[in-house]
Amino acid sequence: MKVNREAKSAPRGRAAAMRGVLAALVALALVPAVPAPSFGVTEEIEARITEAQQQIEESAAAYDEAVARIAELEDQVASNTDRLKEIEQELPEQRERSDEALRALYKMNREGYSLIDMVLSSGSITEFISCIDYLSRFQERNVSAIEALTSLEDELEDTQASLDAALQEAEEKEQEASDSLAVAKAAREQAQKEAQEQARREREAIEAAKREAERAAAEKAAAEQAAQEQEEAQAQEEEAAAEAEEEEASEQPTEAPADDGANWGDDKAAFVEQWGPRIDAYLAGSPMAGTGDTFASAAWDYGVDPRWSPAISAVESSKGAACFKSHNAWGWGSSSWGSWEEAINAHVAGLARGYGYTLSESAARKYCPPNWQHWYSRCAAEMNSI
Repeated sequence: MKVNREAKSAPRGRAAAMRGVLAALVALALVPAVPAPSFGVTEEIEARITEAQQQIEESAAAYDEAVARIAELEDQVASNTDRLKEIEQELPEQRERSDEALRALYKMNREGYSLIDMVLSSGSITEFISCIDYLSRFQERNVSAIEALTSLEDELEDTQASLDAALQEAEEKEQEASDSLAVAKAAREQAQKEAQEQARREREAIEAAKREAERAAAEKAAAEQAAQEQEEAQAQEEEAAAEAEEEEASEQPTEAPADDGANWGDDKAAFVEQWGPRIDAYLAGSPMAGTGDTFASAAWDYGVDPRWSPAISAVESSKGAACFKSHNAWGWGSSSWGSWEEAINAHVAGLARGYGYTLSESAARKYCPPNWQHWYSRCAAEMNSI
């Protein structure tokens, strides 16, 4: 935030001098002056939160709070700056009126309009009272002009002080926002790095398992060829065992999610601008259409792969078309929600706290134990299509 700090200070010396002169004139005056007035049992998992995840969520909240306060302070600074300009425009004219009033009061007191002089010079009591009333009004008018200048200069001084305080707080809030954003970026980048490393290891493990399965199949084929002369029953038993092993191998995950390429160096607005349209394109035509920004915002707030929650919704409910509870598109325990925004934020928070940064073999085993290999492969395929 850029703000103008070139506001002029009101002269304290001039205001103090005006108060002194005013007090002396009132003491000499005839009449005193009067002032003016799925399977993952997610509720329990969601209740637990790691220290790292708590840091991610708290830094996001601190960043949002600091940005909101900066916006309020910008409005306050603008208002104070406008009022300073108005006062500075009014001051010259008010100073001129005050100077004229001072000269008039000084002249009146110098010429010595004492009570005795007025009694002697008055032709009647009515004339005397009229003279007193005239002098009282004359003094009140001039004293009011001097007080108006003093009040205006005091307001200038107070407004300047308020502006300076707002500017200082704005600078502090800018620093807080910057610090919170730095913490948020670091936490998300670390989670992303660890998840990508885990995904790399899982891909390597899957490839190694495939190679082992191919080697075992080759050895088995050789063994079957050598055992062709065995009895038919033994041959059938071996064939059944081979089919069972092949079926088990085919259920291993065949595809891992590619790196998400999320840029956690961006601030929240840039992150949402990058991922919101991609997720909207993926959800187009479904009951969840148009929620891309909500998914992206929640991913930034909780520090998870922005593709993960939308992908699970496709696997579990065809992107919200077959929810077993209100707005529950993920087979998420027995939960129901009143809106997609509420549901998306709850699901993304649960993923972050209970399953990690992105899809992994261990997360699939926890989320869908009976059929985790198939669930893993489908989720990975959906994520890679976003």
